[in-house]
Amino acid sequence: MSTCIWYVSKYVAPPASGTVGGRGYSLMKELAKMGHKVVIITSDSNQLAAPPSLESDYLFQELDGIVLCWVRTMKYTVAKSVRRILSWLHFEWCLLWLPTSKLPNPDVVVVSSLSLLTIFNGFWWRFRYKCRLVFEIRDIWPLTLTEEGGFKTSNPFVWGLGVVERLGYKHADAIVGTMPNLGEHVRNVLGYPRPTHCIPMGVDESMLTADAVLPVEYEKLNFPKNKFIVAHVGSIGITNALETFLECAVAMQTNPHIHFLVVGDGDLREAYRTKYGHLVNLTFAPRVAKPIVQSVLYKCDLLYFSVHISKVWLYGQSLNKVIDYMMAGKPIVASYTGFPTMINEANCGSYVPAGDVTTLWKEIDRYAQMTEQERRLIGMRGKIWLLENRRYPKLAADYLDIMLGRTVPT
Repeated sequence: MSTCIWYVSKYVAPPASGTVGGRGYSLMKELAKMGHKVVIITSDSNQLAAPPSLESDYLFQELDGIVLCWVRTMKYTVAKSVRRILSWLHFEWCLLWLPTSKLPNPDVVVVSSLSLLTIFNGFWWRFRYKCRLVFEIRDIWPLTLTEEGGFKTSNPFVWGLGVVERLGYKHADAIVGTMPNLGEHVRNVLGYPRPTHCIPMGVDESMLTADAVLPVEYEKLNFPKNKFIVAHVGSIGITNALETFLECAVAMQTNPHIHFLVVGDGDLREAYRTKYGHLVNLTFAPRVAKPIVQSVLYKCDLLYFSVHISKVWLYGQSLNKVIDYMMAGKPIVASYTGFPTMINEANCGSYVPAGDVTTLWKEIDRYAQMTEQERRLIGMRGKIWLLENRRYPKLAADYLDIMLGRTVPT
């Protein structure tokens, strides 16, 4: 029997429009393939995507069997700004006047953060259409604001978002998170437990057939020969906590066999280059296009990611970076203090305490002393596990059961 699903998020877009929102779109695409009616409602004010130019308040398209509704909203250029919040409010106002006569009536509405404010429209649609309402959390707000954004819990904006969050947790028919331990956070917020589900990031099927080759000149300039290369590949910003990695490069200067590689771009790239660029065992390489990422990762021996110490990670993570790393079939070491996820399940790498340079140094050295075959076995465990557990067709089928109330939550 066909089900009609509305997936509503201000920041979701088709892959051709950008990388943000890839998980949500991929899940909905799979549900459409199964024969279900899928509607995605999103906005044109997504900084990391390339939405179409809207000449009116709403634009309807059909793509991949999905009805895609673009909502024209206020634009902003700075993420931490009043205009961003006003853009949230504008999106909710536009949703109130959504020309729903052009859409099939929903059996399920999924409201996906950010913005949390969409839960109010979700409540209205549930009342109007007598459908189920799913509250999906991809970023835990306002906790992220207080832990990593420098906001105080007494801030009126933080307080207000906390009220919205509690309402969503209390009254939604189902709660879904990308992080596996969201239930503990929900219990902390409400003061009592509520069932939650986890639908994490998945494997994009296009990754399985990607054949883009790393340019010879790029490899020649950035990959020293006969070295054990440990690499961070991705954004270079404050949330990436790369200080531990870079200080580890400082500490390991006397080991000529190990080379540190940072691939990517971001707000802190030039500051890091100024401070650490003199190190002979460290290379800052330019970012590469998405189709080439796997070729870069394959040239490395050990892959690294890190986070700051934060309560946010007590509830787990589901990062695109980890998906990319595991698909490369390479071992992973993470400076991560929090609820373990994926890497430990697949037994394809290890965690060290966030911010602990000494322990990281020892762990990198341990991997460097392994044979190439030993490292290959560790890395391939991650790729095999990922393909068995994180393909989007499987995740979409699991999600459908949750939407329809057929799954016993954890």
